[in-house]
Amino acid sequence: MQGLMMHQPLLIAGILRHAAKWHGSTEIVSRQPEGGLHRSTYAEAYDRARQLANAFARLGVREGDRIGTLAWNTHRHFELYYGISGSGAVCHTINPRLFVEQLVYIINHAQDRLLFFDVTFLPLVEKLAPLCPRVESWVLMTGPEHLPATSELPNLRDYESLLAAETADYEWPTFDENTASSLCYTSGTTDQPKGVLYSHRSTLLHSYAAGLPDAFNCGAQDVISPVVPMFHVNAWGIPYLAPMVGAKLVLPGPGLDAISLCELFENESVTFSAGVPTIWFGLLQYMRETQRRFGTLRKMIIGGAACPPALLYAFANELHVEIRHAWGMSETSPLGTVATLKANQATLSAEAQFEALASQGRGLFGIDMKIVGEDGQELPHDGEAFGDLLVRGPWVAADYFGSLTPGQLTTNGWFRTGDVATIDAAGFMRITDRSKDVIKSGGEWISSIELENQAMAHPAVAEAAVIGVPHPKWSERPLLVVVRRPGYEGITAEELLSFYDGKVATWWKPDAVEFVDQLPHTATGKLLKTQLRKDFANYALA
Repeated sequence: MQGLMMHQPLLIAGILRHAAKWHGSTEIVSRQPEGGLHRSTYAEAYDRARQLANAFARLGVREGDRIGTLAWNTHRHFELYYGISGSGAVCHTINPRLFVEQLVYIINHAQDRLLFFDVTFLPLVEKLAPLCPRVESWVLMTGPEHLPATSELPNLRDYESLLAAETADYEWPTFDENTASSLCYTSGTTDQPKGVLYSHRSTLLHSYAAGLPDAFNCGAQDVISPVVPMFHVNAWGIPYLAPMVGAKLVLPGPGLDAISLCELFENESVTFSAGVPTIWFGLLQYMRETQRRFGTLRKMIIGGAACPPALLYAFANELHVEIRHAWGMSETSPLGTVATLKANQATLSAEAQFEALASQGRGLFGIDMKIVGEDGQELPHDGEAFGDLLVRGPWVAADYFGSLTPGQLTTNGWFRTGDVATIDAAGFMRITDRSKDVIKSGGEWISSIELENQAMAHPAVAEAAVIGVPHPKWSERPLLVVVRRPGYEGITAEELLSFYDGKVATWWKPDAVEFVDQLPHTATGKLLKTQLRKDFANYALA
């Protein structure tokens, strides 16, 4: 027997329809790449998304066609999220920080028919266009006044003229909720980037979960500013979450420096934000230097890379802003876990509570996870045993887009994340390393992330990475690579190594320290340890 409930598919257009109907006057504020601040509302965005849908129909876009975007967090990019997916096409967000060769591969692999881009990326797009023959038209996300006098781009159009030619009289199509909605490619540190193809259903379920009190905890009284780019795993779902709950949305455009962010947060009364650790380190440093405090900002999500506990502590105790540590990846849409305390942890010591909050957190409803040993057997949740982290759930990828070897992504219905982790009795998961980054010394594992977090707590350290280097007796030993903060040029290797005393097991302590001007990163800001291992491939320990 089946239930007697209405069947209404979970479709992305329904989110913006809801926001326009019940939160129509709520603002969308964005810094524009061409300069100035733009203000609109959910009602206006809804009409413009329908104009876009009409434009796609006139241009012959069909269900399932991919439409690319090379754009910052702006109101136009927000409209594209809904105009593209709502009409049945696939919104393919492209990371402009990737190498040209990677961008060409991604655009051609996705077979994008149209590509929308911000004015700041015009020089980049002019390099890409001759190498991407499948793109039928390039659309500059601005008005006609900013179109270049001459351009080699085929069928170059401007966004505002495209919309001006259409009406908002459009009826969103109804289709299966498992229809593809958006496409994001992984950064591809060791291989070609791989496409993760989300569905309307997975996106809606992920958005519901993200809004839960123990996750992002956002509502109609919040002012949300996603600093994480909309080209990075759909800005962690915030462009869907904000209109779903009716929150004011503040989009920073290309202004991701500390001064611009602080000014925007204060002027627009931002209460919640989300971003990667490097952004928040820069903001923390600026707030310290200027001795400023936030007027309205009270909570933040940090993810994309392991968050050093020193950063969590500084924001909580100096700036009185709660940072919730989250874990996820492109293949998990991305939200998998969030670190929030349970009721029975309220009586724990402040130190024990902080220890839990510094972990990657607990799985949300919808995400199941386990750790397994090298034999594939599940390991106990005792906080000590660590193994390969596997996850499954309705917003976890089952395969990669256009995979030549389908079915290789999962094992018995579980996605192997590539992370090594522990899970404690309370269900808190802690990433100890990437499986390819773990250091095996004398047959025992050493967590490079734990050593990096300890180094980052030292005031002289701006950034740190730990890699394994060859050792004649122990096979591998940890090497600490450090970028010094300005004013701390005199810090020595001995001082940094002594900082580990009493904080980690003696045999975990790095054998040596090397100082560098900068560390290599992926396009999404993660440490590129493959490059570091190449740089120090012939390193000889004393």
